[in-house]
Amino acid sequence: MTQKTLSLMNQQLDALLTGETNLIANMANASALLKSSYADVNWAGFYLYDQKGDELVLGPFQGNVACMHIANGTGVCGTAFKAKKVQRIANVHEFAGHIACDTASNSEIVLPLIKNEHKIGVLDIDSPLLDRFTEENQQELEDFAAIFLQHIDTVA
Repeated sequence: MTQKTLSLMNQQLDALLTGETNLIANMANASALLKSSYADVNWAGFYLYDQKGDELVLGPFQGNVACMHIANGTGVCGTAFKAKKVQRIANVHEFAGHIACDTASNSEIVLPLIKNEHKIGVLDIDSPLLDRFTEENQQELEDFAAIFLQHIDTVA
């Protein structure tokens, strides 16, 4: 991350997670912060990578009930994870293979979470609005993910 000015949300995340390295606790608070910081978001949370099943498994989140298992490489989350690349989808209904966990969702952004080559999972945010997430939102969320990853321990 560069020395640019961090958004207030990202400053809050850094302060909130300082001194805590537990993955689940940090995911829970990060989800709550995201959901309360962004307008027009109906779901914000995490999926954790299960290496044995080669799938993403539901982690801490804020929003309606969600799909519990997503195969690696399927849907927006699985695609972001497998490609190790952010997926910012303006209209999820036009995304081939979209998994509709919440039919109210119309746009989505998913960021893969990898620390020191260790695959953690993804950060997923949905909105009922079409084209909700801008390039600026993506950059802010990439910074958010980087701050988050600084505050967690990973298994070697």
